[in-house]
Amino acid sequence: MCGICGVVSLEGEIDPAVRAAVPAMAQLLAHRGPDGEGYFHRSWIALAHRRLAIVDRAGGHQPLSNEDGSVWVVFNGEIYNHRELQKTLTARGHVFRTHSDTEAIVHAYEEFGERCVDHLDGMFAFAICDLRSRDVLLARDRLGKKPLFYATFDGLLHFASELGALTASPVWNGDLDLSSLEGYLSLGYFLSPGTAYRHVSKLEPGHVLRIRNGTSTTRRYWDVEEFDTDRRPREAIVDDLDRRLSDAVARRLESEVPLGAFLSGGVDSGLIVSYMAQALPSTILTATVGFAESAHNELELAALTAHGYATRHVSAVIEPDLDDVLDPIVSAFDEPFADPSAIPSYYVSRMARRHVTVALSGDGGDEAFGGYDFRYVPHALEARARPFVPGAAGRHAARWLGARWPRSPSWPRPLRLGNVLENLGGDAASAYYTDLCFLKPADARSLLGRPPTRTPADSPVYEAVTAPYRRCTSGDAVQRAQYADLKIYLPNGPLVKVDRMSMAHGLEIRCPLLDHRVIEFAFRVPASQKTPGRRSKYLLRRLAERRLPDAVARGRKRGFTAPIDQWIAGAHAGRFRDDVLSGSSRSRSIFDTAQITRLFEAHRAGRADHSCALWAVWIFERWARLAGRARPSDSADRHEGDATGDSSTRTAVAIASRVAS
Repeated sequence: MCGICGVVSLEGEIDPAVRAAVPAMAQLLAHRGPDGEGYFHRSWIALAHRRLAIVDRAGGHQPLSNEDGSVWVVFNGEIYNHRELQKTLTARGHVFRTHSDTEAIVHAYEEFGERCVDHLDGMFAFAICDLRSRDVLLARDRLGKKPLFYATFDGLLHFASELGALTASPVWNGDLDLSSLEGYLSLGYFLSPGTAYRHVSKLEPGHVLRIRNGTSTTRRYWDVEEFDTDRRPREAIVDDLDRRLSDAVARRLESEVPLGAFLSGGVDSGLIVSYMAQALPSTILTATVGFAESAHNELELAALTAHGYATRHVSAVIEPDLDDVLDPIVSAFDEPFADPSAIPSYYVSRMARRHVTVALSGDGGDEAFGGYDFRYVPHALEARARPFVPGAAGRHAARWLGARWPRSPSWPRPLRLGNVLENLGGDAASAYYTDLCFLKPADARSLLGRPPTRTPADSPVYEAVTAPYRRCTSGDAVQRAQYADLKIYLPNGPLVKVDRMSMAHGLEIRCPLLDHRVIEFAFRVPASQKTPGRRSKYLLRRLAERRLPDAVARGRKRGFTAPIDQWIAGAHAGRFRDDVLSGSSRSRSIFDTAQITRLFEAHRAGRADHSCALWAVWIFERWARLAGRARPSDSADRHEGDATGDSSTRTAVAIASRVAS
């Protein structure tokens, strides 16, 4: 895994001061590539690369060119079919000088042009420059496992693996996009292609960006296009899935450095470990962490799988000192990111990196195979009930009653009908959006001091979130929800978390369940086969019954989460108050402090669980302190930051120094 960055002039030459800053941009990516660095530039383009050497450690240095030096590439990721590609391209006359997967990209571009991405099997973000035509191609893998940010400042297109690297440019513009803040509070992240910064975008998964004749255009090159067509008997489907997962894992085992796996107590990571043990002759290292609280601890189940496959298992119960880890975690994302599972991800990545450089994970199983039963089951039941709601009057009555239904967490779960009633008062896409939200739209708006609304479509991110749900051609509501999760939640939430937390420690993560052929297969299987009787991840559990201990195969996953509710109510309540509610708070002019105070006091008293809202605000506050920005505004007020500490606050120092300028 690596870090890439660069600058392209859309017209004319690059300002020498900007070109001279490219090494500083690359230095801010050193954690992604601690094994080396490389640079290439001409008058109109500058490329930089930080390397984590995994395949062809001796010969795979970047930037890398074709035979005559007319095409250059910087690349982050792994191409799993590079050996097959090399044979094909060699037969067509291309000459390879290395055994690296990077060189396969260069020659694939020579042979297929922009369509080279169709021939790449892997996870990737790369930039190719063609000196003959002055064309530049940026590309991101199909599912969005590897990140790529870009922005245009003063006629210069900048790109980088992480947003923070862009801040090293002398023409960096750090104006924040306050219009996206409500979306962040609702979802827990800034929705692609947007970011916290007005002028910075994310290249979306399965897209390429081409710069030609001074103009940049983006195009989607991949999507899931076939739904519900696999009508084979269930046992044949399970057998086919078995073969596909075995192949997907085997493809991801090439490495010249130590390789292991993340192992939770669930079936996804357990299956990955089982296929690794089947394919590798040596003992596998597996790593897991958990908290002391039983609801956030799967160590016993993980140990069962580890014992069954005789792995070299390392595990730990973690007791985070937020004073030590909160700022390094926040700074690793370069923009507010409110998923608290980033904390255990940070710890397990750190622990695994002490032993291996590459780890396989079970990410993707929930979205493709129906794992989020807490959302998918109610969504399916609502879809069946919605036709029986009598007209506009009935929908209005359902919304009215749902808005007034008691929301106390002390109520038995079957009686918590408020969300269900409100969802029945709208269409299926609105219900999907509401259920996906980290915070309900009304709660997000109240934090900003805006009039609350219980109409999901009033949210500024509603249209973007529901677009994939509405365009999915499946007739099944759960299949549509899974597809929307694949396009929205997965690349903006879990995959961002996995990438930043692993790369903060120079650890590469590979995700066999996100092999695009496995994903396409999963959506060809009807939801009635994937989740019969609304049983979550039925197909994966059938495989688990063949390959994993019974307690794991039949167990209920607890989730890889953190006890933020207890932290904010107890041990870290004082720190929260000092950061968010004090006079020195950087976000006081953005959030409704009185509302936050009410939520905080109710949460501490145990009258309600407001941990998600309070955590999102706290993360924003910590990010604002690190970014050195007291209050973003249209007039671009800038304030000195107070970021201090070790190298883990690398991006914070860079951001602070530039927004203060």
